[in-house]
Amino acid sequence: MITIKNENGVYVASFEGRLDAPAAQKAQDELEPLLANADKEIVLDCTNLEYISSPGLRLFLRLRKEVANKGGKVSILNINNEVKDVFVLTGFDEFFDFNNG
Repeated sequence: MITIKNENGVYVASFEGRLDAPAAQKAQDELEPLLANADKEIVLDCTNLEYISSPGLRLFLRLRKEVANKGGKVSILNINNEVKDVFVLTGFDEFFDFNNG
């Protein structure tokens, strides 16, 4: 489940649960507002994200590429150690800024 809010011009997408293959497919449509505002600052709040699979990683990477192409900024907030380990193991941690709190 994804909730998107515009907080003073910063788009915050809050992820909850598992971002596995079926959820990533559904999330692709839900993230369209972020892609439409890729020139802005985007925060991916992973406080309640329990798991991410390869399709979920590809979704994050697609968003990051679009944001980079349009001059925006994307960062990941409050990612748990298990999910961050997936980013590190795949090398995707090199593409994102991670913030806690």
